[in-house]
Amino acid sequence: MLKSLFGIFLLAGALFAQGSACEKLAGLKLPDTTITMAQSVAAGALTSPPMPNGRATNPAMFRSLPAFCRVAATLAPAKDSDIKIEVWMPASGWNGKFQAVGNGGWSGAINPGALAAALHRGYAAAGTDTGHSGGRAEFALGHPEKLIDFSYRSEHEMVVKAKAIIAAYYGNGPKYSYWNGCSSGGRQGLTEAQRYPNDFDGIIAGAPAIYWTHLMFGDQWPAHADMIDPATHIPESKYPLIHRAALDACDALDGVKDGVIEDPTRCHFDPKVLECKGADAPTCLTAPQVEAARKIYGGARNPRTGQQIFPGMEPGSEMVWRALAGGPQVFQIPVDHFKYVVFKNPDWDWKTLNFDQDVALADKTDHGLLNSINPDLKAFFAHGGKLIQYHGWNDQLIAPLNSVNYYKSVEENLGNVSANYRLFMVPGMGHCGGGDGASNFDMVSVIEQWVEQNKAPERIVAERRADGAIERTHPLCPYPETAHYKGSGSTDDAANFVCK
Repeated sequence: MLKSLFGIFLLAGALFAQGSACEKLAGLKLPDTTITMAQSVAAGALTSPPMPNGRATNPAMFRSLPAFCRVAATLAPAKDSDIKIEVWMPASGWNGKFQAVGNGGWSGAINPGALAAALHRGYAAAGTDTGHSGGRAEFALGHPEKLIDFSYRSEHEMVVKAKAIIAAYYGNGPKYSYWNGCSSGGRQGLTEAQRYPNDFDGIIAGAPAIYWTHLMFGDQWPAHADMIDPATHIPESKYPLIHRAALDACDALDGVKDGVIEDPTRCHFDPKVLECKGADAPTCLTAPQVEAARKIYGGARNPRTGQQIFPGMEPGSEMVWRALAGGPQVFQIPVDHFKYVVFKNPDWDWKTLNFDQDVALADKTDHGLLNSINPDLKAFFAHGGKLIQYHGWNDQLIAPLNSVNYYKSVEENLGNVSANYRLFMVPGMGHCGGGDGASNFDMVSVIEQWVEQNKAPERIVAERRADGAIERTHPLCPYPETAHYKGSGSTDDAANFVCK
């Protein structure tokens, strides 16, 4: 009994000391840094803060959080910088590792859900608002330093300061450091590998918004194909018609008819098979609608030279075309880019975009800020850095071939990079998740095993869930391999497939 009480007193004393250590971080002095909060948070005491998109987070995720030290800081590496960061550190049970979490779109908000997910795993975690507030790009107009902060500086500054804060709290820095992000967060991860190769040991880059300037044209292309001329507009009610036709043409190419196209690059579906024989009807596409669908599949091209600007959406993605086509509103992220970064005119009209001369202007304006397409990852690989990139084949916001193109460019530059870099294309998955395929997977555990145990991912088992239950598992294969059915057993069981 006395031993038990003594143990409780020791634990209480340790927690008190750790809490005191947290509050003392308010006085920590770091270059270009002002600590604005250093607060011990009791287990389950954090209320549910809003996510960057304004929606409330999952309250259960926060009620189950362990006790942690929450530090907020403002970084000012340049005269016009105002970068907010938060660092969350377990009060006990730290796994000795650091995880930085990414953002989405133009996000000017710290993502508490991603920080909570990392904290649940025992990580010390950090996030940033990228140097501005809100989800629009007005901040960039007349503020070139803030655009630099958004492009790459905020993430690197966050990493440097977060590691220093972690070392001050625990008495030593992290043994391993990881990046985890999707969309803009994927771009941030690849930017880190290219610009600051020593920041991380492992990087997870999902659906990365690299080749940013050309992506902006790619995201405007479907709207121009579908929305400017009423005759070309494809009603959303016809999406299932096109989707069924694409599946009829290509679903069985992998030997399994499961409502998912395993490898859309093998699919040569032409929507002309749906062209109306007479008048327009719900069961067919008019000739102008056929051409609009062809353009959506084909991707943005220079109308004068025919040169590809950015890839298009893949067969199988038809049910989510509304994100970039169909209206009534046009996708805001590229519109903001052209308004506030390229043309510097808040009144710019998206319908006036020129897919010829404006491309060169956009590239010149960017001058390597947002475009993260440098294929030279030699320095990142040299210290043993591991990179997992993933992308859904049905992505409705960032054409999936953009990831394939970047992966190929790295291979062309460095040769076989499978010892450090693997790309996983996810059949049927939309942007960063969802869709008809198996889109639930644990990339964090995979990258940990690769970095810490040198266990390279030969395949990753993904799940498709409905109402909380697993209804299908399917292997994700390292590109260019795809999953092949062995010929027996349930096609809803990943064990019955092989990657080759």
